[in-house]
Amino acid sequence: MEALLYWAGIAAVAVNAITGVLESERKRMDLVGAVTVATATAIGGGTLRDVILNREVFWVADQTYLATAIGIAILTFFWARRRKISPEQFLYPDAIGLALFSVVGAQAALLWHAPWLVASIMGVITGVFGGVLRDVFCNQVPLIFLPGELYASVAWVGALTLIGLQAIGVDGTTAAWIAMAVILVLRAAAIHFRIRLPTFHEPS
Repeated sequence: MEALLYWAGIAAVAVNAITGVLESERKRMDLVGAVTVATATAIGGGTLRDVILNREVFWVADQTYLATAIGIAILTFFWARRRKISPEQFLYPDAIGLALFSVVGAQAALLWHAPWLVASIMGVITGVFGGVLRDVFCNQVPLIFLPGELYASVAWVGALTLIGLQAIGVDGTTAAWIAMAVILVLRAAAIHFRIRLPTFHEPS
């Protein structure tokens, strides 16, 4: 389980760094701007989680995460300059990052002996906060705040899935894979079929 969490965390950092660069390219940022946005996207959620839980920040404890974010950001910057970036190229990698980070964040909180509800919220924070920083840096409304967007909600469902499966005796590795699949499938379906949550409307 520890190995899965570690490599899922590395993969999540890499994927989120890619989404940060893709978004910064759409804003015509230079290399420094792109790497800054990508790094904030990659480590922002986990950093906030660790600060709240009063544990050592993950990329300070192991600089491999930080090196991965910067390295992937630079490679993606030069690759993306040769291609036209469509919204779909951004949203699907973002869904993968959401799935990975939400599960890693929830499990990290459980290992820190956080109560189940707190652990589920830590999963959501880990999954979405990097994207919030990315969108703020790129002067956009964060995905989490778009009306009806299935984003934080699917992260929470996935985190609860992870916690629930382990509570009934499913081993941690299997529970993590299932939870990641739940988040990815729900988010991909929301993107493809344009599924939205109900939004508030004033009565006419």
